[in-house]
Amino acid sequence: MKLVWSPETASKAYLETVKSCRIFNDSGVAEFLSAMAAGWNTKLIVESWSYGGPVATSIGLAVAARRTSGRHVCIVQDERSKSSYVEAMAVAGVPSTVIVGDAEEAMEGLSGIDFLVVDSKRKDFARVLRYAKLSHKGAILACKNACRRAISGFRWNRVLGKETRVVRSVVLPVGQGLDIAHIGADGGVVGYKNSSSRWIKHIDQRSGEEHFFRG
Repeated sequence: MKLVWSPETASKAYLETVKSCRIFNDSGVAEFLSAMAAGWNTKLIVESWSYGGPVATSIGLAVAARRTSGRHVCIVQDERSKSSYVEAMAVAGVPSTVIVGDAEEAMEGLSGIDFLVVDSKRKDFARVLRYAKLSHKGAILACKNACRRAISGFRWNRVLGKETRVVRSVVLPVGQGLDIAHIGADGGVVGYKNSSSRWIKHIDQRSGEEHFFRG
């Protein structure tokens, strides 16, 4: 069994996120990730968040979780971050599930993650990836702000370890760069074959430019 793409679900999540994130300047990333998470019908969506950061991506991922009848969880490093995050999500009218702790501790009770988003500006983002317990059906991993990465020489295989099979990865010109990796399923492959490849269209809300990406 592996992740299966649904363009209809992706489109619905995208449009709902556009509407929900109108007040945010960085909503382009939120819309794209929401469409990906929903389109792949992911059930456990996890993201890391740092104090003072925007919550547009969180809103988009929450939208995706509703569309797939899944679960969206945010991990933060301390109670101050939790309070700030919960308050910001409440203002947006979005309920939130938050886990407090360092990367290893926070990931301890999260098994079967099939969509994970980290912020590359966060110093421990590589540890979050390393300790993630990914789903046996495959997973999608995304690093935001890839152009401003906190560590140099980043490689998916180095961070995830030899036991995790990276099928393909790509850096997309969305926001400050989105580095996305498809992780293989047990006994199968995540991603598109030539016979069933699809294109994802992303429109930059500020410039109006259209970007097409093969998923």
